[in-house]
Amino acid sequence: MIQSMTGYGKSVIQLDTKKITLEIKSLNSKNLDINTRFPGVYREKEIEVRRLIARKLIRGKVDMSFYIESTSDETSTKINAGIVANYIDQLENIRKEGDVLSIAMRLPDVLKTEKEELDEAEWSIIEKGIQEAILSLEAHRSSEGAELKSDFEQRVETLEEKLENVMDLDSERLEQVRERLKKSISELQQTVDENRFEQELIYYLEKLDITEEKVRLNNHLSYFVQELNSEDSNGKKLGFISQEIGREINTIGSKANYAPMQKVVVEMKDELEKIKEQMLNVL
Repeated sequence: MIQSMTGYGKSVIQLDTKKITLEIKSLNSKNLDINTRFPGVYREKEIEVRRLIARKLIRGKVDMSFYIESTSDETSTKINAGIVANYIDQLENIRKEGDVLSIAMRLPDVLKTEKEELDEAEWSIIEKGIQEAILSLEAHRSSEGAELKSDFEQRVETLEEKLENVMDLDSERLEQVRERLKKSISELQQTVDENRFEQELIYYLEKLDITEEKVRLNNHLSYFVQELNSEDSNGKKLGFISQEIGREINTIGSKANYAPMQKVVVEMKDELEKIKEQMLNVL
């Protein structure tokens, strides 16, 4: 089953002193591009998380955000009382006017932040939350992929119908070409060797023959549908198949030499272009 590269996942973890919100989103990209924003205390786990994301999400532009909201009255930032007192003493000696305390609080090293150590038990809970957010994103990707699959199947069905139209027009096209050449010869008012004319005509019509292209195009369309229904999501492979489909359609168009058939070919190209646009978003 194909998956979209577009997705969004979220999980919320409530700990004793904080609430952690994890958000992860992905957009289409040729390769895997991971961008993470981790608070300082958890930064040592960033590489580990990036590896987990790479294993799970494979491809796409992935952004992961990590938000912390404190639910405790305690704070890791403390006032350095000794330094503040020293500043005040010095300021008192030179003060003329003004609030000594407000001046002192703006001076260097007044506030100190106590470094937090990573709690492995806490991280174990957070890691499960990250996995939940990734699972949520994967579910979103699968849902988007199901919609893409439905759209692709409909467009391939349209291409198959138009290929049948091409087949129906083929015999009529060759007869039109034959009649047009005969008319051109007759307008020359020249006597021609009928046998030689038939030989040249057969050679010319062989150049316009699209039997091989029709067979290959039909095979490519069947292969495309087969890959849509495979267990893996392989957008690159489907992209290669769509390129081959386009190659056969272009060849049919160059050989058509018949307006009704060329009109159908243009419609096929338009349908294929819509498939290629959507294909950019397939994992």
